[in-house]
Amino acid sequence: MDIFADFSNRIAAVLQGKIDNGTLPAALDLSRFTVEPPRDAANGDLATNAAMVYAKDSKAHYKTPREFAVAIAADLVADPDIDTAEVAGPGFINIKLQPEVLTRVLAAMLAKGADFGRRDDAGAPPVNVEFVSANPTGPMHVGHGRGAVFGDALANLLAFAGHPTTREYYINDAGAQVDVLARSAFLRYCEALGEDIGSIPEGLYPGDYLKPVGVALASQYGPALRQQPESEWLPLVRPIAIDAMMAMIRDDLAALDIRHDVFFSERSLTEKHDGQDAVDRAIDDLRRKGLVYQGSLEPPKGQPIEDWEDREQTLFRSTQFGDDVDRPLLKSDGSYTYFASDIAYHKTKLDRGFNTIIDVLGADHGGYVKRMQAAVAALSDGTATLDAKLCQLVKLMRDGEPVKMSKRSGDFVTLREVVDEVGRDAVRFMMLFRSNDAMLDFDLRKVIEQSKDNPVFYVQYAHARGRSVMRQAAGVFPDLDLGDTALRDAKLDLLTDEGETGLVRLLAQYPRQILAAAASHEPHRIAFYLHDLASALHSHWNRGKDQPQLRFVNEESRDLTSARLALVQATTSVLASGLGLLGVSAPEEMR
Repeated sequence: MDIFADFSNRIAAVLQGKIDNGTLPAALDLSRFTVEPPRDAANGDLATNAAMVYAKDSKAHYKTPREFAVAIAADLVADPDIDTAEVAGPGFINIKLQPEVLTRVLAAMLAKGADFGRRDDAGAPPVNVEFVSANPTGPMHVGHGRGAVFGDALANLLAFAGHPTTREYYINDAGAQVDVLARSAFLRYCEALGEDIGSIPEGLYPGDYLKPVGVALASQYGPALRQQPESEWLPLVRPIAIDAMMAMIRDDLAALDIRHDVFFSERSLTEKHDGQDAVDRAIDDLRRKGLVYQGSLEPPKGQPIEDWEDREQTLFRSTQFGDDVDRPLLKSDGSYTYFASDIAYHKTKLDRGFNTIIDVLGADHGGYVKRMQAAVAALSDGTATLDAKLCQLVKLMRDGEPVKMSKRSGDFVTLREVVDEVGRDAVRFMMLFRSNDAMLDFDLRKVIEQSKDNPVFYVQYAHARGRSVMRQAAGVFPDLDLGDTALRDAKLDLLTDEGETGLVRLLAQYPRQILAAAASHEPHRIAFYLHDLASALHSHWNRGKDQPQLRFVNEESRDLTSARLALVQATTSVLASGLGLLGVSAPEEMR
């Protein structure tokens, strides 16, 4: 039961009535207004801006938005579920519901259980979420981890909101960086054969993680590769090294309980079929639409233009779709630009039926966004959307002191080391407790503190505290049925304290939070909501320490205890649901 959607429909019905009687014009879009919690709970249960939104449309009959709001409020109070509808400020309407509405909401939560807030919309568009896509040149660092956690939580959220969702990883297994990887692995191969390789040359990957690859190569080929020129051993070593790195990356992701549905190879885009590869076909598609031409770009001013060359080039008309400059598709040597390969890759997503595409990218990919949105708009004739979510940098700290990391030097803290030190739950929750576009300080000590200042502990402890209350009740009332069905039938109208009704109001927001977070592609909203819910539960529990009559378990009243246990059960169920979307466990107890 989503009371915000329910009463949005009721307000829309009131507005439709005014369309029918001529007060408002016909064919009015009745989806533009909002229904949300008021900023101050003392103002009621719901607030709407409907009168403000349609004020211009009502001018023929009402002089001001406030006058129009008064008319809407007068119609709303005729609804038996509405206690009061009061106009505030220039035309907002605050609505107070009848107490039995919240009782029904709580009963609906218990009936739905873990599915409260889930949507199963038939025909919801499928979504492709591409995330991580780290170069397969070594173990992942903490910055990769932020994108990994964000993408996985977003995919969870979209699926819960009713969208068929595909998790995808783009393997950058073409280009110079994998040749550097192969040469680095070959050096470790020589080391495995007993050679003294000395210090790792500048420009190669120095990490010890390549030693097992060298050993595997020595076991498979013996000294044979040592006798071959690079042109012969490089194509043999490259796929073995890439496979080893991807196995390591998959293992690192598994430690965070992250698994992808699709691993797409960049190299596959340049495999010829009927004389053409995927990049050729994508460029031809744009050319047929008149979006490819031969021309020259102006020299860059300020920020450099990637792939700029002082010559006539093959260009994509990306400015026609909102980009700053047109973009090169071919280099001077005739090879594809990275952008051309990215166009072909996104065309495969469109060809696979995804018109909603989400790319989770690192902070250094900001310049990539407009050009790829232009490409997707061009390839799809404007029917598809690309949302590029940039994950800002993570500053790794320990006791307030920075922890240095450098991927190329080999002197860095890997994501796996962080997960092993602080645990999956701390990594996942804290990566999501800030918006993806904000910098994140991640302190290895603070995230494992057992205090209210540690958000992940605070939220998990709320769930554990709720489960502890249920165990306590079972001890006091051994024959009390604590199942959802029995609790749903409890005398829920006994929940009249402001702390209790406040919890119910907050729980009632969960479906709305799911829809809003899914629509905006912002899973951090769920983390913030869970923290607010945990705070409300802890606050009410603490009140019971000073006021015994407010305690969840009342030894003198089975009925009141049952009603309060229904509230606790609904709260822990929503906490567990939200934590599950974030990929964080909901513990039964905290030690």
